[in-house]
Amino acid sequence: MANITVDGKTLEVKEGALLIEELLTNNINIPHFCYHPALGKDGNCRMCMVEIEGQKRPQIACDTPIKNGMIIRTKGANIDRVKRSILELELINHPIDCPICDQAGECQLQNYYMDVGLYESRLSTPKVHGQKHVDLGANVVLDQERCVLCTRCVRFTKNITKTDELGVFARADHSVISTFPGQPLKDPYAMNVVDLCPVGALTSKDFRFHKRVWFLQTEEAICNRCARGCSLYVDHHKEKYKDEMIYRYRPRFNDKVNGYFICDTGRLSYTYENENRNFHPMIRGKESEYEYAEGKLLRLVKRNIGKTLFVISSDLSLEEMVRIKALATMYDAQISAYEPNRFDEHFGDDFLKCNDLSSNARALPLVGIEDHYEGFALGIDKAELIVFIGRSDSGLLKDFSCTTKSIAIVYGYQPEVNEGLELLLPITSHTGRAGTFINCDGIVQFSQCAISHNSEHKKLLELLAMLIGDTLFTCSDVWNEIVCKIECFKELKFDELPKNSQKICL
Repeated sequence: MANITVDGKTLEVKEGALLIEELLTNNINIPHFCYHPALGKDGNCRMCMVEIEGQKRPQIACDTPIKNGMIIRTKGANIDRVKRSILELELINHPIDCPICDQAGECQLQNYYMDVGLYESRLSTPKVHGQKHVDLGANVVLDQERCVLCTRCVRFTKNITKTDELGVFARADHSVISTFPGQPLKDPYAMNVVDLCPVGALTSKDFRFHKRVWFLQTEEAICNRCARGCSLYVDHHKEKYKDEMIYRYRPRFNDKVNGYFICDTGRLSYTYENENRNFHPMIRGKESEYEYAEGKLLRLVKRNIGKTLFVISSDLSLEEMVRIKALATMYDAQISAYEPNRFDEHFGDDFLKCNDLSSNARALPLVGIEDHYEGFALGIDKAELIVFIGRSDSGLLKDFSCTTKSIAIVYGYQPEVNEGLELLLPITSHTGRAGTFINCDGIVQFSQCAISHNSEHKKLLELLAMLIGDTLFTCSDVWNEIVCKIECFKELKFDELPKNSQKICL
């Protein structure tokens, strides 16, 4: 460790570490474009200049290793003049289009401009113009005039995805970012360059011009597209007289799971949340009141004690799984988590994507639920009532839609099969209910997202409490009453999960 002084304040930091890293860690605002924790230093934007006592001229913080006793100034007349001059160079050819820029409200250039207070242009020659609305591929649109040439996107395709689609072309003030000829941006992580871009040069075709960011509310969630369980921000908004809508997923930093990135498939999976959740309870093909449909499910289960099979999805939360196990015990029912299409050998890679498309299959053996075919087949033979709970396999639904067995579906999404059902009961979808998930590496994470919609759909835990006849409605209630007694969870505290993902021994 080393002691340094920053703007008159003494800090204890790591000796030899980059100065910018320690400044940001200690919440000291230091302007920067090219530096990013996942990409490292590049030293091309020069925005992170600081004064270091004993040095003849200002130094860039992203390429300055820390030494004990350093005295640093990030503010003051001299260093502010240097930053103002660098920012002026960045803005010489920058278009004045903040009112129509999708990045407005999240733009670092905009923020730095307001901090420095440079309100007049001394440019006497025409600005250099670049191409606008350039479709790079993979849902990414480039505006070359807004680019500050930080090269974060170039380094991402070179060092992270190793696909090298992007490069810097031409020279001097005609330099631009673009793709190499005949090589569009198409790798499965390409949309991360939108998050990396500190200005409005790279924008998402999917989100572009759909919603101003200052209207959005943000929740923390876990991606349910595959077993990696990447940490997400869910940005949503409710317009007047309309239902709550999700507008985008963004990666949430988690050094134990996904770092700073997510795959494009997971990023765009929010559309499924919007498009497939608004449906009504159905009894034998006819629309029903929600309260009556709840009672119908209870009557069906009571009528078939010892002859019921619960087929659950491996996407359910840990709390929901243990409650279904309690429900099955109460009514002498069988449980199976068999999903024939759970694995996709073409989906996974060596970065973040997994062939296992479930989001919580690692929790199944911990709560004593089997997922093999033999148990499923045995349960089918004995059952007269089959209740599908969660996002069950559509192939299984089609197999049993024409059988003489009674079929009930408790679903968060509009199912593909509606014929031959005794009951269809909607529940809130993944982003509408909180819960604990265990990823492919045994990392326990809590998804806090519980967006409320206009629909009357209940959370699954609320429905299960009604069926069981107790008052364990929330995740914390279930955890403190049941989950904490399971051996591998005894050392975990529920209150700490939202703040810190924890690994358990499986």
